[in-house]
Amino acid sequence: MSVILVSGSYDHEIRFWEAWSGICSRTISRSGESGQVNRLAISPDKRLLAAAIHKKVNIYEIASSSSTPVITFEGHTSNVTSVSFHSQGKWLVTGSEDGTIKIWDLRNTHLHRNYNNEAPVNDVCVHPNQGELISCDQAGRIKQWDLSENICTHELTPAGDVPIRSVSLASDGSCLVAGNNKGKCYVWKINEEGMGLPRFQAVTKFQAHNKYLTRCLLSPDVKYLATCSADTTVKTWSISSNYEFKLEKALQGHQRWVWDCAFSADSAYLVTASSDHTARLWEMSSGETVRQYNGHHKAAVCCALHDGAG
Repeated sequence: MSVILVSGSYDHEIRFWEAWSGICSRTISRSGESGQVNRLAISPDKRLLAAAIHKKVNIYEIASSSSTPVITFEGHTSNVTSVSFHSQGKWLVTGSEDGTIKIWDLRNTHLHRNYNNEAPVNDVCVHPNQGELISCDQAGRIKQWDLSENICTHELTPAGDVPIRSVSLASDGSCLVAGNNKGKCYVWKINEEGMGLPRFQAVTKFQAHNKYLTRCLLSPDVKYLATCSADTTVKTWSISSNYEFKLEKALQGHQRWVWDCAFSADSAYLVTASSDHTARLWEMSSGETVRQYNGHHKAAVCCALHDGAG
């Protein structure tokens, strides 16, 4: 499977799709098990799928046809809102509405670390250096957590107590983008420690949407930002070398809220998931829908795509 494309829904199902034909190749039906699917992540080696399902995280084998998870991580006491793999696939980080960020060891299936964020966590991403995490929360804070020191080393509050919904780190560690509940995006240049400059240097902010923003995501080549919103659109923004964000296209076609998005490895395509029960594949250059994935019977709220080298 060179292209792995997955969507998750409030219908409790996880579906694997053939990207180009639009055919659903596998459904993890989770019959007899409650809980909506909140977030999905594919391991770097394409072997495992992590699904944040209500308070727990199920790990499925991608090559298997079994709907039984190989590992289940339990310990969060409220909705798990975020899940990300370490680049070597050794551990997994989760964020939850219970106010904690947890790191789980995939090798011995234990809880490895627990950070108390003191407010519901909306998103967490792993820094490309694999030694730091960036989280954002309902209290409007963005935090950097140092994994070697086990502490929060930096805190940003760009818009007071307006909840920060989503954070995205550049693949080269050069910048950080955050989006809040009022549709505004904030951008920081990340400076190396020891340069005498602030670690996070605010460079710009802009109104991406006039309604609730659900996700902001930098493309792998760091040339684009995608923003998803309650206004039914996904917007793509080009990024200049001096961090000017210019609206490229408003991707129109979804009928309801757009919750999540994922870029292809070459940054040429974008997958989105929407409350209109569908996922879509968009071509970045034209802004057109290439494929629509139909099959969920409730809101599709998360998606994951891995078409790079395993």
